[in-house]
Amino acid sequence: MEQPTGFVVAIDAVTRHVNSARPDAPVRAERPRAARLAPTRLAAAGALRRLADRIQPPPLPAPRRCS
Repeated sequence: MEQPTGFVVAIDAVTRHVNSARPDAPVRAERPRAARLAPTRLAAAGALRRLADRIQPPPLPAPRRCS
């Protein structure tokens, strides 16, 4: 290698990357996000369901069978 500094920096970066995926690596706990839009989402879902029920075409009649 012509640039030993680049070699040292690359080895250090690879070592940090490999060690970050270890099972005993430190982990930060995730905080649950507040559901601010839950009531709005439920109201929109209800309105869309009622609209879908209203514009859905009626089922086709059953075909007649000859016996």
